[in-house]
Amino acid sequence: MSKILIVEDNEMNRDMLSRRLIRKGFEVVMAEDGQKGVDMSKSESPDLILMDLSLPVMDGWQATSTIKASEETKNIPIIVLTAHAMAGDREKALEAGADEYDTKPIEFKRLLGKIKDFLND
Repeated sequence: MSKILIVEDNEMNRDMLSRRLIRKGFEVVMAEDGQKGVDMSKSESPDLILMDLSLPVMDGWQATSTIKASEETKNIPIIVLTAHAMAGDREKALEAGADEYDTKPIEFKRLLGKIKDFLND
């Protein structure tokens, strides 16, 4: 069973996403801010990370860069999720180290397809 770390400060988004992923057979762990996300990327060893960009403590850009800069966590695929989809954001997210990018509101079927591509589930 693949483990997914959701880094999201909005409780409603965390709840909705985690329930749908659990129903699809994933193990889910959650962090409410970027720093916790970085810490849990090490302590939980997730198979994939869903990273919101607008986060307290440390934003998603910084958290993504930090995770990708660490020898221990650099190979964990990160899918960045953002409601603020602007021209250039996808490129900026990929430059920060994200492996993929998706917009909110989340279209679960599309996101699930991206997750499965990375996990080969």
